[in-house]
Amino acid sequence: MFVWVIYDIKLNKTRNRVIKQCKKYGLYRVQKSVFFGDIDLKALGSLKVLIRYIIDFKEDSVYVFPMTKKHLDEARFIGLSFDKSLVTGQTESIFF
Repeated sequence: MFVWVIYDIKLNKTRNRVIKQCKKYGLYRVQKSVFFGDIDLKALGSLKVLIRYIIDFKEDSVYVFPMTKKHLDEARFIGLSFDKSLVTGQTESIFF
């Protein structure tokens, strides 16, 4: 399944820990406070548990939005966007 992780985290240390976990689980940073990627249900559950442990519930917010392939295909991005084929696993390598 595809998932968006969107956050507003006050402290740099806390924010960096969440970023590290998102990357560890294979999500791609598509904006400064937004990660997106393809993740299985078990891994998503583990990631959510870790994020709950990391953040301060009184100061921080993290939104996790699952998205189906159908909805991703129907989504329209305005302005600068990310490489959907890379993030969805349709492209495995890019050479420069």
